[in-house]
Amino acid sequence: MFSRAAILVLVVGSVAAFAVADRDPDAVRTVHVRIHLSRFEPGAFVFAPGDRVRFVVHNADPIPHEFILGDRTVQLLHERGTEAYHPPRPGEMTMAPGDTMTTTYAFEEPGRLTLGCHLPGHFAYGMRAPVVVG
Repeated sequence: MFSRAAILVLVVGSVAAFAVADRDPDAVRTVHVRIHLSRFEPGAFVFAPGDRVRFVVHNADPIPHEFILGDRTVQLLHERGTEAYHPPRPGEMTMAPGDTMTTTYAFEEPGRLTLGCHLPGHFAYGMRAPVVVG
């Protein structure tokens, strides 16, 4: 028969192989985000490189907000930019009060990103959330 060590190696190896085989590179994960009191809920996010995420975002506030996902450069461009409205595109959208909208984003590389709103005064007020990829 098999020893305990041999069985453990067999089980662990099978689980690892199943986990690798189970990961579908074309899969899209859905994450629900609520905007409330000029804050993103949840207030922080963690993803793995290669994750494709469909964000379903509900603006529960009585004022418009933006959903801008990107690195520091993206955030600075939007903070200083003049584009008043962002149609839904990967990682960007402008939402009216009460809207629920979706955007899909592919996290390619490990690193740190930010989710922010750049309507006047919102980012400075603290309407941002850290996003860690890795």
